[in-house]
Amino acid sequence: MNNRDYARFVDRDTRQLTRHRANLLAGLGISGEAGEVTDLIKKAEFHGATLYEDELRKELGDVLWYLVLMANANGMTLEEIMEQNVKKLCVRYPDRYGRAEEWTGGSKQQAAQLTQISNDPL
Repeated sequence: MNNRDYARFVDRDTRQLTRHRANLLAGLGISGEAGEVTDLIKKAEFHGATLYEDELRKELGDVLWYLVLMANANGMTLEEIMEQNVKKLCVRYPDRYGRAEEWTGGSKQQAAQLTQISNDPL
């Protein structure tokens, strides 16, 4: 599945919402689902529970659904959001990320660099 297909999937169930209602639902949903992710981490860290990848993936999927709802309601795409975030982080942390152009061109070398950074510990 790609970003556009997923955006259409979310839109199929929510297109009847006004922008205001979609933003309200998405904002509350992101907060609630991020809390679910936080709870999984808390239980693993402080209560000895196992952090199961499948559970985490499901909760992150719920966060994504609400994120895409808000993006759709405001005429944005995930690609635009990701690119803007890369640009912001490159300006804020140039020593860590380099120049935004290195990441937004889409070459295989740039994808490999992004994969390397995403695997590096903060």
